[in-house]
Amino acid sequence: MSDRAALLKGIRAWLVLFVVCLVLSGATAFPLVHELRWTESVLRALSVPDRMPGLTAWISRVRDGLDAVDAEYPFVLYGTDWLAFAHLVIAVAFYGPYRDPVRNIWVVEFGMIACAGIIPLALLCGPVRGIPFWWSLIDMSFGVFGVVPLYAVRKKIKRLEALGAPPAAPVSG
Repeated sequence: MSDRAALLKGIRAWLVLFVVCLVLSGATAFPLVHELRWTESVLRALSVPDRMPGLTAWISRVRDGLDAVDAEYPFVLYGTDWLAFAHLVIAVAFYGPYRDPVRNIWVVEFGMIACAGIIPLALLCGPVRGIPFWWSLIDMSFGVFGVVPLYAVRKKIKRLEALGAPPAAPVSG
């Protein structure tokens, strides 16, 4: 396998991993009410309230809030539907670097900037919305873990770019 082919294979593998995680993250924003009921049940079944009362109290509070919103103001949850949709749309943008990494490196760099932006957003908006700091740390971890595959992809794209343009196919005829 040539250096070019190996780099392209690595780039595509990292991009597929990133897109799958982005899609899963977005898809979980659709059924929030049901997910929190399920999460609360699982935590109880695993006796987590005995070991981590703060976590289970937070999950219960969030579930109570979502239940109330769902019962009285379900249109508010439409915002999380748009959040999920945004994740899916952003995931589609990564088809560009999958197809032509050098030409579309800007998408990878955009993703890295977005990952970095998660940290100030969580630090600023978390306290305003009454989010516990430890939960903001979990939110910030998405940016930290998200940038890892994107950084690997960017490095590989730069190496691919340094190899130069692929040789042109012979013209017959």
